[in-house]
Amino acid sequence: MRKLLSLFVLAVFSAAASAQKYALIDMEYIMGNIPAYERASEQLNQTSRKWQAEVEAVDQQAKTLYKNYQNEAAFLSEEQKKDREQAIVDKEKEAAELKKKYFGPQGELYKKRVALLEPIQDEIYNAVKSVAQLRGYQLVLDRASDNGIIFASPSIDISAEVLSRLGYAE
Repeated sequence: MRKLLSLFVLAVFSAAASAQKYALIDMEYIMGNIPAYERASEQLNQTSRKWQAEVEAVDQQAKTLYKNYQNEAAFLSEEQKKDREQAIVDKEKEAAELKKKYFGPQGELYKKRVALLEPIQDEIYNAVKSVAQLRGYQLVLDRASDNGIIFASPSIDISAEVLSRLGYAE
């Protein structure tokens, strides 16, 4: 009796699972075909490089101060040594604070990324949601970010339809 009940439950769950419709999208493909996303990414890269150069310049100043200190330490009084050491520590702190300001978890780069990319991502999400609701999909997976997908039939990839809904012809 238990085996019969187990088989029945398994059959019901299998039928329910097979009734669900799935689709795939390729976010890399979609974003690669949206010019605004490409421009925003390039702007972020340029800003990041600029800020990184700024941080490296301050860090280089700290290293130069340290090298000079090492070369002149034998000729400095204790008070001069303390002053120089404090200047080195201050410069290293400045570099660390600058790095945190620009690249920290809530830093300027993060804020700029959110400001530039979030509207585009929201637009993509709304298009995916619209296509999924229109075609009756219960689940849409991103094949670009899910390493667990080994094979998927191209017939369930709705990336081109999402791009079309966003107004970008393939």
